[in-house]
Amino acid sequence: MTEPRSRFDIVVVGAGPAGLAAACAAAEKGKRVAVVDDAPSPGGQIWKGEQSRLSIPQAQKWIERFRRSGATLLDRTAVIAAPEPGVLLAEHPEGAREIEWSKLIIATGARELFLPFPGWTLPGVMGPGGLQALVKGGWPIAGKRVVICGTGPLLLAVADGLKKQGATIAMIAEQAPMSRVAGFGFKTLRHPGKLVQGMGIFARLRGVPYRCGVWPVQANGGEQVNSVTLADGSNQWTEKCDLLACGFHLVPNVELPLAMGCELAGGCVRVDANQLTTVPDVYCSGEPTGIGGVDCALTEGQIAGYSAAGSDDQAAALSNERAGWHAFRLAMSNAFALREELKSLANPETTFCRCEDVAFGRVKAASGWREAKLLTRCGMGACQGRTCGAAAKFILGWGMESVRPPLLPARVGNLTRTNR
Repeated sequence: MTEPRSRFDIVVVGAGPAGLAAACAAAEKGKRVAVVDDAPSPGGQIWKGEQSRLSIPQAQKWIERFRRSGATLLDRTAVIAAPEPGVLLAEHPEGAREIEWSKLIIATGARELFLPFPGWTLPGVMGPGGLQALVKGGWPIAGKRVVICGTGPLLLAVADGLKKQGATIAMIAEQAPMSRVAGFGFKTLRHPGKLVQGMGIFARLRGVPYRCGVWPVQANGGEQVNSVTLADGSNQWTEKCDLLACGFHLVPNVELPLAMGCELAGGCVRVDANQLTTVPDVYCSGEPTGIGGVDCALTEGQIAGYSAAGSDDQAAALSNERAGWHAFRLAMSNAFALREELKSLANPETTFCRCEDVAFGRVKAASGWREAKLLTRCGMGACQGRTCGAAAKFILGWGMESVRPPLLPARVGNLTRTNR
């Protein structure tokens, strides 16, 4: 991006599957489209690195289609504010950028949900997706003994990827009971592609212990994690590990929609049949509307792109496909719902807000999220409550009350700059 101010018919925020699908659909209709993403290449977290290697055919298909579509990629560009209708303020290594739009599609994806428990801040404890990203970036994992725990299909996908890179997977601990996990597996019969994918992963993970109804209660170690204590409701035991990958599914990134005044429903962005939010000319697709996986995101992205480009007939033609993926999304949500025991993992001394080093006991003493922030600075660090805020919602029932700029850490000069 060379100009400090630019204008497009349609701007898509996020270059993951939903964003790429939206951009392709709109650009192929002759619209001037830009995709804004803080990464140097398209694909998002789920397809990170796929632009340079041939490992996921679906990713290669969409990245190549995007390259041919004529859409512009504004890479290394992070949206930090929405100062007025039709304008985004973004930060690029070269400075601030203002991006004007007639239609906006938000496809900001999701992030991992972390729940505090004793030892969760030890070096070597990280999210499954975070560990996967490190390994994709070249971080050596061969020979490491890894325990993967938490919930959701991501655990299996990460285990599969780490094993391919030479890691020893000591155990996969899924907190959901076997009855719900098995029921979810049965429902994948309606989605043959997912069924084949799942069977392939299980085949490659043959011999790796996979236990349901098991969750972490403590990470152990001094300078580095060396084991994790697990529980199943009746017993506790310890598994040795060099790394502990622990994440409790995903939460949608809704900071930008909230900042723009979009209504939420159940913590997700409320959209209509065209993926249009409650704010005129602002659409949303993918994980911010509900955690549904890649195929759901691709379908919603295309619907948003066609709708924003004025091709409502093509958008409507995908409605049945979307309904099928929404049914899959609901089944996944029900199967991997978090158990009540996870709310009591943290003790009063357990670090709750990592950015500001605030213990759980101090946070729990507050009457709500606002008071906790005022009294303890919980949620006021670099991540702006993205980690502890989601944990507080699950454990304490506190919701995010507001979002203020900057949406991400930014230079003061970029926040105050105008280019009119």
